[in-house]
Amino acid sequence: MTLSSRAVTAAFACLLLASTALAQTATAPAAAPATTAAPKKAEKPKSPESIECSKQADEKGLHGKERKKFRSDCLKEAKAAGGAAKSK
Repeated sequence: MTLSSRAVTAAFACLLLASTALAQTATAPAAAPATTAAPKKAEKPKSPESIECSKQADEKGLHGKERKKFRSDCLKEAKAAGGAAKSK
């Protein structure tokens, strides 16, 4: 390879590397404000049954999957009991 072809190759490589570096720094600040501007979801009011099931789970010291399963079963039972009481 001649000296001029090496110089052209080196210049081309520098341009590629520089454009990649500039592209990475230019997109990072633009993405940051978009994530902070996301509105929070409004929380739904909790039913008395849900609050009671949460209290029971707290008393039992349940966490994670066990708590989720317990609360799910508790809410199903509460709705079934509430539906039976209303129909009488």
